[in-house]
Amino acid sequence: MLPALPSLDGLEFAPVSRPEEGEVGPATRFAYREEDGRVWADYRGGEVVHGHLVGTRTGDTVDFRYVQLNRAGETASGRCTSVLTRLADGRLRLEETWHWESRPGSGTSAVEEVLPY
Repeated sequence: MLPALPSLDGLEFAPVSRPEEGEVGPATRFAYREEDGRVWADYRGGEVVHGHLVGTRTGDTVDFRYVQLNRAGETASGRCTSVLTRLADGRLRLEETWHWESRPGSGTSAVEEVLPY
């Protein structure tokens, strides 16, 4: 088994695109934290006014639940499993498989590390 990739703690991620049934898109930013296998993040931007995710990491897999408030004033929640990989340029990427729990819909998406200027 390959060693786990680095911690997500203190890293910022942005979606590659906006999934058809999702609300996050390229304007959304995720600020991740990680400690002792626990992962959490705040996110906002685009259609999302405020979002929060919380979960656990085992190796390079992150399982979490999310809840968010959109610009229309609607709340929504769901569950996601993400696999952490490294891009050719050294940045990290999370390949996500998610589904809403509060409404119909599911999909796949990806977020990539945003490097500081």
